[in-house]
Amino acid sequence: MIKRSFIIICLILLGFVSGVAADDTQIAQAAQSPAGRILPAGSKSSVDTSWVQKKYLDVPYASLSATQKLDLYIPNEGSGPYPLIIEIHGGGFISGSKSSQISPMLEAVKKGYALASINYRLSAEAIWPAQINDVKAAIRFLRANAARYGLDPERFATWGASAGGSLSALAGVSGGVSKLADPALGNATVSDRVQAAVDWFGPIYFSTMDAEFSALGTSGAMGLTNAATSAESKYLGKVIGTPEAQPLVEAASPRSYISADDPPFFIQHGTADRNIPITQSIDFARALAQAIGGGKVVYEALEGAGHGGSQFESAQNVAKVIAFLDKVLR
Repeated sequence: MIKRSFIIICLILLGFVSGVAADDTQIAQAAQSPAGRILPAGSKSSVDTSWVQKKYLDVPYASLSATQKLDLYIPNEGSGPYPLIIEIHGGGFISGSKSSQISPMLEAVKKGYALASINYRLSAEAIWPAQINDVKAAIRFLRANAARYGLDPERFATWGASAGGSLSALAGVSGGVSKLADPALGNATVSDRVQAAVDWFGPIYFSTMDAEFSALGTSGAMGLTNAATSAESKYLGKVIGTPEAQPLVEAASPRSYISADDPPFFIQHGTADRNIPITQSIDFARALAQAIGGGKVVYEALEGAGHGGSQFESAQNVAKVIAFLDKVLR
């Protein structure tokens, strides 16, 4: 049962953040949604990209692993330099690929954005921080080669969902943080900063996820993160909830790197998400707003939406994200 005091606290916190605030109905729906935590499969049927006249596929952005490749899509109209969206796929850090979740972002290519969809090493190949090392290496590669591809190196944004949302958020708040960058992956002197970040329902702080679901009254989702078999434990290489894992939880959390010079953020989370508690996004958005100002943070709770799906990928919602990027990048 959700305590009234908890709801009031959530609403107070949301007062710091622009966008659509969660209300009692949204919190209640999050608690009453069907039980069960299913990681995103990370694979979809092939997305039609034949209409994109200029694209570069399987471009290596580093050479340590065969995984370190990206696909780059250039708008058909205009001559650049184009603002760039770097799409980071989800899949619990254990699955997914650069072609699995690009459909919503491809709409931005029609609106004058270049799109880079990246692969990164999954947890079965390498544990954290390999994933954020790869994301930052891809950002540096794209900036170093901006003139070659017609990109504007001063207008880069990340966009990711679930695990990709976590990495998008981490990239957004940790520009220039050397301990999260691996210089051996190339272009070590090039900036890895981005000028905007989009986070769709990304996990932000692993250690409290089970407790947050419990506080929300969602019994079916409790006890699944603090386990050796959880995707988060496999990602860090230590069991979440143990003393050995805690330093890694802190180091992998976007909230650990929030600072006043962070870029604008757009954060969305479904009220019926059974994978990641909505309070992860609420708390992250509040902390960002306190650091960089509420006008630079948009948080929206999508009423009744689960862990991804049609409400996020609808034309109306994607247009809303693109409008945010238009505002902060153009």
